[in-house]
Amino acid sequence: MTVDRDVRLFVYERFLDQALPPSAEEVAAGLSLPLEEVEASFARLEEGHVLVFAPGTRNIWMANPLSAFPTAFRAETPRGAYWANCIWDAFGVVAMLDGDGVVRTSCGDCGEEMELRVEDGELARAEGVAHFAVPARLWWDNIGYS
Repeated sequence: MTVDRDVRLFVYERFLDQALPPSAEEVAAGLSLPLEEVEASFARLEEGHVLVFAPGTRNIWMANPLSAFPTAFRAETPRGAYWANCIWDAFGVVAMLDGDGVVRTSCGDCGEEMELRVEDGELARAEGVAHFAVPARLWWDNIGYS
């Protein structure tokens, strides 16, 4: 559906430009669409696992791999710095923005700060192990806390 594509692109472009997602009202104004049409598109994009809303709201929490709220995963790229939902998404942010950047996080065991460099789409320097406590097939059962 072309409206959903336009809404999705607007959300991602605004999110990347401002490091925060737009509201439904901002999307409606930016695309000259009725608010009801944007809200319907938001619902379809949520159903398609493109957007995740803060519980009980229509405020964008995640436009995967981006997070609207601070997390333990910070992706720094030449375009800007962004919060990511998990280590997987942090690398996704770097890949989405041309494959150069630094992911900052901490060791889940000892809490020591970690810096993971990506150059030309390749992990350039890193030590450690990524542990996924929840199997990928179950992530969407509770995506905000997986």
